[in-house]
Amino acid sequence: MNNTIARIKQAGKHFEIIVDLDDALKFKKGEISSIQAEGDKIFTDSKKGEVASHSDLKEAFGTDNLQSIIEKIIKNGEILVTQEHRDEEKEMKIKQVVNFLATNALDPQTGNPHTEERIKNALNQAHVDVKTNISIENQIKEILEKISPIIPIKIETKKVKITIPAIHTGKVYGLLNQYKEDETWLDDGSLQSIVSIPAGIIMDFYDKLNSITHGSALTEEVKEE
Repeated sequence: MNNTIARIKQAGKHFEIIVDLDDALKFKKGEISSIQAEGDKIFTDSKKGEVASHSDLKEAFGTDNLQSIIEKIIKNGEILVTQEHRDEEKEMKIKQVVNFLATNALDPQTGNPHTEERIKNALNQAHVDVKTNISIENQIKEILEKISPIIPIKIETKKVKITIPAIHTGKVYGLLNQYKEDETWLDDGSLQSIVSIPAGIIMDFYDKLNSITHGSALTEEVKEE
């Protein structure tokens, strides 16, 4: 068990709890539905062992229900993360980027994929800062720009024309925006978009699209000229 402190400033006062780091991060992301604090205690200063009074909790959170307050502190407050955990997250993200490029990219001069080792070496040589808080899709363009002077590389993509009924455009726009090349809003409020999707994740993209639109989106692969 790797404990850490989650804290928040509420109504001008500081409140802290001691929680398991992994569980706290999972709860904050919505991956688990319940969380416990060590001893079910809420502190004003955990190092000194100073426990918050019921009146302070009531004033700050509108309740003195400990479980409800614990969840609010984790959801809305700050979770102190160790350097070791940051390093592990960074290493995991780098592995995901390397795997993504090994699966979806190729050498345009030969048409062959790059090995994971060659991609990782290029990332190191280009001093690429892989960001842990941004999805791979949203930073891959910048990463490619930095490593392409070191190794010839491009993402193999498929171009797709997608028509989204008006009722679903708001929910699906964020997904399309990552890959969008062109878009047209039609008279009936529906959206027609041209997207370029990395070939290795095309099926995953279709799954997400169909889940959001309940299968009502129309797709047509566009052949490159």
